Amino acid sequence: MNKSLIYTRTGDKGTTSLVGGQRVSKAHQRLESYGSIDELNSFIGLLIDALNDQNDKDFLHFVQHKLFTIGSYLATDQENTALRIESKVTDDSILRIEKEIDRLDGALPKQTNFVLPGGGRPASLAHVCRTVCRRAEREIYRLAETVPVEDNVLKFINRLSDYFFVLARKECILQNGEEIIWDYSSI
Repeated sequence: MNKSLIYTRTGDKGTTSLVGGQRVSKAHQRLESYGSIDELNSFIGLLIDALNDQNDKDFLHFVQHKLFTIGSYLATDQENTALRIESKVTDDSILRIEKEIDRLDGALPKQTNFVLPGGGRPASLAHVCRTVCRRAEREIYRLAETVPVEDNVLKFINRLSDYFFVLARKECILQNGEEIIWDYSSI
């Protein structure tokens, strides 16, 4: 058996293939969308490595798999290629994120102020994931201005950024006993 090549040379002129083989510019909005999802997934890998709670790690592994699903969805031009069933985001996936947000938030004190990113490596990485997730969401909305994007894809990414926020709060409190509150009087 021959080993597959990592390099194909097919992208040397600034194009790449979508699922189904259609060639598009590497600056195409689809690539911006699923590239941001891929970046988010990489940061989640760092976050998992920094966490101690196995439940949080397990949940984030679920998220990583779903982000591959979303990447596949975004890389498929459905006008030219049928969407595979494994590229769908279900209501159950969104509900699972909401339940996890509720679980984490239920153990946190009521938020009364804006919090600053930071408070230890896990909290900081969760905030990085939150901001990359928000950028991915914006990129997907830009794509949705030109092609249909299923509501569940957008809902999943929106809920996911909320999840990272509550996870960051949890990790900051675990490390510091309190959150880093924005001091608006220092303006």
